[in-house]
Amino acid sequence: MPPSLSEATITVGNIALSFHRAAAAVTRRVLEAHGHRVNSVEAQHEQLFRLQEEGDIDVLVSAWLPSSHDTYLSRYRDRVRVLTPHYQPYCVWAVPPYIPEEEVREVADLLRPEVAGRMTKAVDGINPGAGISRFSARMIGEYGLDRAGYTFTPGAESGFVSRVERGVAAREWFVVPLWRPQYLNRLYGLRPLVEPKGLLGSVDDASPVVRLDALDRVHPGAVARLDSLDLGNDGVEEIDALINVDGLTPLRAADRYLAEHGHALAM
Repeated sequence: MPPSLSEATITVGNIALSFHRAAAAVTRRVLEAHGHRVNSVEAQHEQLFRLQEEGDIDVLVSAWLPSSHDTYLSRYRDRVRVLTPHYQPYCVWAVPPYIPEEEVREVADLLRPEVAGRMTKAVDGINPGAGISRFSARMIGEYGLDRAGYTFTPGAESGFVSRVERGVAAREWFVVPLWRPQYLNRLYGLRPLVEPKGLLGSVDDASPVVRLDALDRVHPGAVARLDSLDLGNDGVEEIDALINVDGLTPLRAADRYLAEHGHALAM
């Protein structure tokens, strides 16, 4: 293997959300273990895929396929290799655990007069390009929630997290568009609602995406390790919690997780 290959600089891009930073940090450590220097790029959903399409990102972590991100990847899928998924995410609407399940078990229960009278009608989410935001905007109309006064508003991750923290602290009745993996699940025990219409998409495969023209510059051992790495939803949530609850940087959180779970990085 020529030294220049293993020393090549690889640009890794991730969506600007904490759990994507968690997965990207592990990817960075895999590449570094095989001698690569790594540039990191963050962007919102649509912009990140556009950057890879235009050749500015070598490895994208991660594409949620097919439900959430295929609409972005399909434009240039013939120019990339989609690796084996690192975890299997899915979207939900969830409520805090103190809301009785016998009163609010599924999305349609939000329309029951005794529930609608207590529930906060403003449903806050993350940026509009996220699958969960696209799905949630549709759900408001499909379930007739708008006729009961519910609204959906996308926003920044920081505002979304603050909204959950404030709501739980006040024991407010509210519903939140959520997903796994996300550290708020394990921190607050948020309970998913049944959604029988299937508007929240399927269980996706969260896979790294490598441009074909970058494969010649990525160490084959790094590609093989990334193609076999299985973090699972629990693993990504654990790293995400180390970042957001314990205050570690994404790279430090990845280091701790990899050390504690015995993941060998070099091939």
